[in-house]
Amino acid sequence: MNIAVYCGSSAGNNEKYIEAAKQLGKWIGESGNTLVYGGANKGLMGAVADSALDNGGKVIGVLPDVPLIQARKHTGLTECINTSSMAERKSKMIELADAFIALPGGIGTLDEITEVLSLSSLDVVSDSIILFNTEGYYEPFRTVIRNIVEIGFGRSEYFDGVLFSDDIEEIAFFLNSRK
Repeated sequence: MNIAVYCGSSAGNNEKYIEAAKQLGKWIGESGNTLVYGGANKGLMGAVADSALDNGGKVIGVLPDVPLIQARKHTGLTECINTSSMAERKSKMIELADAFIALPGGIGTLDEITEVLSLSSLDVVSDSIILFNTEGYYEPFRTVIRNIVEIGFGRSEYFDGVLFSDDIEEIAFFLNSRK
């Protein structure tokens, strides 16, 4: 299974974010899945990629033609796909993925996972979506989703394929049960 992982190219200010990225990368590598991610060698991106590679996984980096991002390119990628823009990068990652996981991250991470959620609500993608909720990072976002449903801007079934969890065993079960 190709698993798109969206996350920060920074580490954040809590060591548990890096540990979660390493744990996820380890599971991806050991389980024979493939990591599809933004291709950086720093922060949570670097941690998840290094861990997947260290545990026998295949890692596909998708990098846009943006100098700041190209400067952070991971040199140990199994495969590197270059795109002309951020929009093309998002599209390529969605095309390649069989499931989507968002670790903690910034605006770019939110942009990527909300696009997947939007496409899911339109039945354009039907793959599993997981928000890796390390230290409750995604609780405010879960509140926004509840608000969307309660106020009538979305239906609860839009989010049936979404899991909020920081438990790798629960995440693995969720992904494997939806194949």
